[in-house]
Amino acid sequence: MKTVRRLLYGDILSAVLFVALAFLSLFYFIDFVEELDHMSRRGAGAAAAALLSLLKLPGHFYEIFPIAVLIGSIFSLARMAQSSEFTILRTGGLGPGRALVLLTQLAVVFAALTFAVGDFAAPWSEKQAELMRDRIDGGGGARGGAWLKDRQHDESGERSYSVNVKQAQVNGQLSGVRIYEFDAQGRLISRTEAKQARVAADGLWTLEDVQRSVWDNKSALPMVQDQHLEQWSWRSSLHAGVIRAALLPAWTMSTAELYRYRQHLSAQEQSAQQYDIQFWRKALYPFACLVMLALALPFAYLHGRSGGISLKVFGGIMLGISFVLLNNLASHLGLLKLWTPWAVAAAPSLFYLAISLTAFTWLVRYR
Repeated sequence: MKTVRRLLYGDILSAVLFVALAFLSLFYFIDFVEELDHMSRRGAGAAAAALLSLLKLPGHFYEIFPIAVLIGSIFSLARMAQSSEFTILRTGGLGPGRALVLLTQLAVVFAALTFAVGDFAAPWSEKQAELMRDRIDGGGGARGGAWLKDRQHDESGERSYSVNVKQAQVNGQLSGVRIYEFDAQGRLISRTEAKQARVAADGLWTLEDVQRSVWDNKSALPMVQDQHLEQWSWRSSLHAGVIRAALLPAWTMSTAELYRYRQHLSAQEQSAQQYDIQFWRKALYPFACLVMLALALPFAYLHGRSGGISLKVFGGIMLGISFVLLNNLASHLGLLKLWTPWAVAAAPSLFYLAISLTAFTWLVRYR
């Protein structure tokens, strides 16, 4: 069985890596052309464009790897079926159950690789690309702003905060910060404006060039006290990870960042449906490799005269495209209809897994 495993795994792995390399080469060329135009305007040259395009590859790898698994495994298994290699393996004792187990084990390895790239390599390379682009642009690269909410309890009662960040630099520097503090009755207590701010990992905000206005609501005639401070510190549950998550597009966040941010939104009684769906999509996406290999397995049981390899590979490409389209469609429908997030994320994979297992069972029993 070790020989069978080595034969199957080696053939499938080489085909999958070849397809993935072909896709990455295409994406690299497209990114290089785009970055070359941008970098030439900044006077950086082709070397910077090549490096930036290289830093984008982990993100592309994460996106296309399940499709590469599908196409590569279909090509490998269809070729083995056409050359009668898989028939010989079946005659030698490779039953359907054993074949399914072997491919499941390989799919787990592919899923672990997808998870590692998507949660560690891709976010790190994306951050390095943003830092490099920021240096080339002269420090002017900034992400758009966001509104954030916080709620705290102390000896004076409950306090709620509405925080507006106008811009966030790639290095973590915030600019145009405004903090509005309200009491339990919804009355404005203070307004704080700062030109710049930094947020530590533990939630300590350090604001610079601060203008504060504090309302005294205890008196019959509310009094306003204005003060200007060079520096002011504020303790909040809005730590650096939450700020970064709020400013990043949901699809670029890691699984841990999505989980922490959706927990924060739920604690602040804000709508977290979009991030719930993205979290479950991110968490379940690596297991798409299992679905892709399950979709490819029936092709090994097709007779060699049931169409050429090119036709089967084309069918695999269409299956992969339809899976991506259904996955995106389910996310949008789940957001509009407020469906259960984990069910929205899992439904496309379960649907295609059911199709593959049904086709596999039919081919084994009747073909």
